[in-house]
Amino acid sequence: MDFRMTSVVDLAEQVRSKKVSSRELTQAVLDNIERIDAEINSFCAINAEQALVDADEIDGLVAKGKNLPLAGVPIGVKDLEDARGFITTFGSSLHVQDPVAESDSELVRRLKQAGCVVIGKTNTPEFGHKGKTDNVPFGATRNPWNMDYTPGGSSGGTAAALAAGIIPLGTGSDGGGSIRIPSSICGLSGIKCSQGRIPNGGQNPPGSGILTVKGPMTRNILDAAYVLDETVGDLRTDIFGLPDKQESWFQGMQSASLPEKVIWSPTMGFATVDAEIRTLCEEAVAKLEAAGVTVIENDSIWTEDPVQHWLVFWTCARARAQQHLMNTEDWEKIDQQLRVLIEMGVKMTGTAYALAIDACHYLNLQLEKAFEEAPLILTPATCGHTPKLDRDGVVNGAETPGWVAFPMGINMTRNPAGVIPIATTAAGLPTALQVIGRQRADLSVLRAIHTMEEVFGFSRLADVSH
Repeated sequence: MDFRMTSVVDLAEQVRSKKVSSRELTQAVLDNIERIDAEINSFCAINAEQALVDADEIDGLVAKGKNLPLAGVPIGVKDLEDARGFITTFGSSLHVQDPVAESDSELVRRLKQAGCVVIGKTNTPEFGHKGKTDNVPFGATRNPWNMDYTPGGSSGGTAAALAAGIIPLGTGSDGGGSIRIPSSICGLSGIKCSQGRIPNGGQNPPGSGILTVKGPMTRNILDAAYVLDETVGDLRTDIFGLPDKQESWFQGMQSASLPEKVIWSPTMGFATVDAEIRTLCEEAVAKLEAAGVTVIENDSIWTEDPVQHWLVFWTCARARAQQHLMNTEDWEKIDQQLRVLIEMGVKMTGTAYALAIDACHYLNLQLEKAFEEAPLILTPATCGHTPKLDRDGVVNGAETPGWVAFPMGINMTRNPAGVIPIATTAAGLPTALQVIGRQRADLSVLRAIHTMEEVFGFSRLADVSH
C-alpha cells in the first residue's frame, strides 16, 4: 500500500467503518519497510510482532463500538522521544544499549489513545543537532526524491518515510526548523505549532529547552489539523503549556479561504537566498497574487540574523546534557560537529543567555510591527538547495550551513509557522515557502497553507518504486 494515495482522515474512517482493518494497515507498513526502506533507511527500529498485537487490539475496540478518531493509523516515532518498548537512542552511540522506554511521551500517548499503532522509531541526527539525518549507529537516511540527497533534519526519518509512502503519519520535533526543513525538501506540508500547544511535560525537561516543539508530521496540512485536534492540549507538568483550544482546527479548515493579504519577505532583512530558490518562491507568490491575494513586500523585518542568539539556547542545552562527558572515553563517541557545539555551550555566559532572551523579545516586536500590515508573513522555507548526503547545502553555488537560515528565529519568538511545497528545482528536489502567523494564531497558518496547496498544485509523488 502506497500511503501517498490516501489520507490519514480516510484511513481512520475506513478502519472505523470496518472497510479495512488496523492489522491490514499495520501489515502494509511492515511490507513497505521490507520492500523499500533498506535504501531509504527511514526507520532505525521496528517491532513487527508488537505492532500487530496492538493493531488487533484496536480492531477489537472498533468491533465493540469504541470511537477512535485515529483508529488503526500506523505511525513512526522520531527517535528523540519515548515510545514504550523501544530504546530512545537519540541517534547516538552513547544510548544504543539503554533500557527500553517504560512509558510513552505525551505526544505518543495521545496518538495511541486516539487509536494509532506504533510501528517503530524513525532516524534522526545525533541529538537532533543538524539539518541532515545521519548518525554513527544507523547511518544516513536518504531523500526519496533523489537518493543522493538528505531528507533534511532533524525529523528526516519521519519525513522520508512519509515522502516514500511507507507510513501515513509520524512524529517530529522542531527546535530550529526540524519539522519545517525536512517537510520542505521532502515535498510535505508541515507545521511547527506555537510552543506549548503540544506539551513537553513529563519526567524530563525538553532537550532543546525553550526552543523545543513536538508535533505530528503528515503529507498534507488537512491531515495535520485532524491529528492536532487529538494531540493539542495543556498538561500540568509543562510550565509553558498553553490552555486547551476551544475549537476544532480540522472543522475550522472546512470554510477556509485564501487570505486577503500577506507579506512577502524574500530575505527577512538578513539572509542570502539562492537565486533559483528565490525565483521559484517569487513565482509562487505571483500565483497567489493572480488568485486574488494582496501581496505586500517587506524585506526588512529583522535587522540581524538571529542565529547567534539561537545558538546560545541550543548549545547551552547540549552542554547541560553532555558536558560531563568531556575528557572521558565516551567523548569520542559523539559526532565531531556536535562536540564543537557542546564546547561552545560550555563557554557561554549568563549574560549571553540573558541577551538571547532579550533577542526573543525584540524579534517578536519586529514581527508584530510587520503584522500591522497583514496577518501572515511568507518567506522561503530554506535559503539554499538540499545537501547531498556527504555535503552541506548550497547557496548560489557555494556550500554553507546558512542554507537553513529562515526557521530558527521563529523558535525563539514562539510563533506558529508552517511550510508548503511549491515546486521542484532543476535538480528535481522540492522547495517550499514558509508561512508565519501571529502569536498563537495556529489556525490561521493551517488555513492559509490548506488553501495555498490548491493554488500551487504541488505533486507529492517522489519517484520511489513500490
